[in-house]
Amino acid sequence: MRRLWITLTYVVFLILLIAPLVKIFTGSWGDGWSGFIEALTRKQSLHALMMTGIIVVVVTLLNTLFGVMLALYLVRGTWLSNRVKGLMNSIVDLPFAVSPVIGGLMIVLILGPNSVIGTFFEDVGFKVVYALPGMILATLFVTFPLMVREVMPVLQEIGSQQEEAASTLGAYSWYTFWKVTWPSIRWGVIYGVVLTVARSLGEFGAVLVVSGNIMNKTQTATTLVYQDVENFNVIAASSVALVLAAFSVGLLLLMEWAKKRKEVH
Repeated sequence: MRRLWITLTYVVFLILLIAPLVKIFTGSWGDGWSGFIEALTRKQSLHALMMTGIIVVVVTLLNTLFGVMLALYLVRGTWLSNRVKGLMNSIVDLPFAVSPVIGGLMIVLILGPNSVIGTFFEDVGFKVVYALPGMILATLFVTFPLMVREVMPVLQEIGSQQEEAASTLGAYSWYTFWKVTWPSIRWGVIYGVVLTVARSLGEFGAVLVVSGNIMNKTQTATTLVYQDVENFNVIAASSVALVLAAFSVGLLLLMEWAKKRKEVH
């Protein structure tokens, strides 16, 4: 029975993970090197990859800044009651419990052109939904818990004794953070950054809802792959998907390295 379960595990692993990657790789080279390059250098492919890159950079920066801050507040915030902390913890986990499509729909309902807030922003010339800001918000909604949930356990594990000692000796809060707190949490933050980048690269549902998937305007790499598949342009879809898969594999290796360093420190 043990050998049977091991064999079945390997079979499932091959069918669900390895076979799709092999199919994407072979499919992207269906028309040879020229077809692969042509698929990636299309105007819509270059624009979609650029939009994905912008979203990943902006979301990662915002997620790192506010995620670390919120983790500090939830762990070190003695001025917060346990009830408030419990409520904030539940809100942080909301994206895990809600479908990304529903998250995107909530953004459309709150900030869309038919809402009061959305109308106000459009009147001042700032479009949120069906534009880049809405796509960034949707991705940020989906990825926000990742940084918080990576940093909080590290802060709880190291305790606050060293920070309190630094404060007693007269160190300012920012100095204490950079010299005492940051060296202890930096590998947790790096691990959170890698997870955020990987999740941002592959986000589809929420972005599709808030972007409208307008070619050369609000398309990301994942929504372009979806459109190419719908149009039976399998080689182009496989080519773009192969680029995303290559980034994902690289991030996986980086994540494992960061995980090992995190465990050591």
